[in-house]
Amino acid sequence: MQSVWKLKGMLFFFHAAMTIIISYLPVYFQFLGLSGSEIGLLLAVGPAAAIIAQPFWGFMSDRWKTVKRILLLCLTSAMAIGFILFQITDFILMLPVLYLFFSFMSPAGGLGDSLAQKISIQRNVSFGSIRMWGSLGFGIASLAGGYLLSYIGIVNIYYVYAGFLAVAIVFTWFAPDSEPSKKPVQLLHAVKLLKNKQLLIFFILILSISLTHRMNDSFMGLYIVELGGDESIIGMAWFIGVVTEALVFAFSVYLFSRFHPLTYITIAAALYVLRWFLMSLAPDPTFLLYVQVLHGLAFATFYLTAFQFVTKLVPEELESTGHLLFIAVFFGVSGVIGSILGGSIISTFDIKNLYYLMSGLALIGFVSSMTYRFFYLKRMASLKTKVES
Repeated sequence: MQSVWKLKGMLFFFHAAMTIIISYLPVYFQFLGLSGSEIGLLLAVGPAAAIIAQPFWGFMSDRWKTVKRILLLCLTSAMAIGFILFQITDFILMLPVLYLFFSFMSPAGGLGDSLAQKISIQRNVSFGSIRMWGSLGFGIASLAGGYLLSYIGIVNIYYVYAGFLAVAIVFTWFAPDSEPSKKPVQLLHAVKLLKNKQLLIFFILILSISLTHRMNDSFMGLYIVELGGDESIIGMAWFIGVVTEALVFAFSVYLFSRFHPLTYITIAAALYVLRWFLMSLAPDPTFLLYVQVLHGLAFATFYLTAFQFVTKLVPEELESTGHLLFIAVFFGVSGVIGSILGGSIISTFDIKNLYYLMSGLALIGFVSSMTYRFFYLKRMASLKTKVES
């Protein structure tokens, strides 16, 4: 049980490092004098890299029967490439280096969650009680990182990021690895996974939900500024959201054990509809701080139960591949589409209209999740009846 704490430490400091990149990389690019369009293109590189890199490294961890060693490879490579990235000031040179950087940094989060899921089953502990430490790291770093960078200067962003990541690497080194499946894994097996109709339909189902989530990640700060808020309100909004998220993760063993994962996914979809609708009505930035409580309820419920459901849909020997395919859809594909679509909506209309659209997309996701749940449970009941007979 003591070794599980090392896994929690890895998640805490990795997500702290990721916070520095997500929250302050645009500010760093602005400091370099890049234009808004150049910054937008650079920010799209991360999700684009994740679409390929996440399932690739997930498959390699299944192929080589180790999540921990692949995770160490990704973390150390991200630190080394990050050093090179933050020495470059030319936009054209940044593009390939940033792509390479996120090809290692993005999959590390999914690999960490996949390892936590496997260890939680093997050690008979709650996945949420492990994953909550990632949320705590994100929340604390979102506040502390801003104060630290304002003191030492945004030009030194790499040293803050690398400091957190170095500690994460140490924790990973001493953390337990998952027990490998005894079944061999070939590329053909992963290709067959892509032909799994239930899995593919589920990914299509979650796309409308994940699109709204990623749109909010990209444009909530702009919405707060438009409503009259400043950087302190943005930081507080993120902090409230991830602390609530961590609490849901912490108590997930009590909250999500009674019903089928698809039931909770449907509830989470309904919470997303409510969240975006309330945000579209916000009269001032303070109102958004109260609504941010719904972030933890919606995202943590959706992410945890979807992760568990994907585990049910894929063979044991391809769990990491399935997990990172899910994360590639949720964060990668949705990140690219959400950034482009959201930017177009804001340019054509205004940011309030974006949240109206997000409410509609989440409503589609809610109806789709209810429909999927009905037919999936009906099919499982039919199969159970056939087996019993």
